[in-house]
Amino acid sequence: MSESQHGALRLTQVRIELAGRELVPALDVVVAPGECVTVMGPSGCGKSTLLAFISGALDAAFRATGSVCVGDEDITRCAPEQRRVGILFQDDLLFPHLSVGDNLSFAIAAQVLDRVERGQRVSRALAEAELPGFEARDPASLSGGQRARVALMRTLLSAPRALLLDEPFSRLDAQLRGDFRRLVFRHAAERGLPTLLVTHDPADVPPGGRVITLDDFVK
Repeated sequence: MSESQHGALRLTQVRIELAGRELVPALDVVVAPGECVTVMGPSGCGKSTLLAFISGALDAAFRATGSVCVGDEDITRCAPEQRRVGILFQDDLLFPHLSVGDNLSFAIAAQVLDRVERGQRVSRALAEAELPGFEARDPASLSGGQRARVALMRTLLSAPRALLLDEPFSRLDAQLRGDFRRLVFRHAAERGLPTLLVTHDPADVPPGGRVITLDDFVK
């Protein structure tokens, strides 16, 4: 699949409950390729829980119904590794025992066996993140903004079909936050990735982007 051929992310009648309490209502959302839709609401309203359901990581304590499709494929019952849904969290989650280059290489599909090709993909990713030549660096030596960019590129190197953003800007200071937002939205749009962002900060919403407020539904 080329970068321009990603299908939409479609949530149909998605409901999530915990101990009889409704966290996510009957939610119907279609996120077009290259579009970013934002889900907002206060802490505890179910934003991150919704992403966990989409990615296949929802805890068994929750009860969820409805379907998740990417393009023409229903991935609702697929294992997380089969969904090809990338996710960025508040924390960068880089492996501390691996170099920057090895962190990125870890995300490349195992079918790519050629070491030269893998190295070239890592180098291209670092250049796109404005971190050329950082292959041998220890993640501990990077700034917060640099670590965030490496985490983004690692996610993109896994060739996701959709992208989920779980408040990935919240730990950065104001200047870095704005720069990183623009970088994430640009790469997602260029790759045609349907993107779902959860946040409580209106400043995170991309210009002109659609917003869904869960608190409007859950009373």
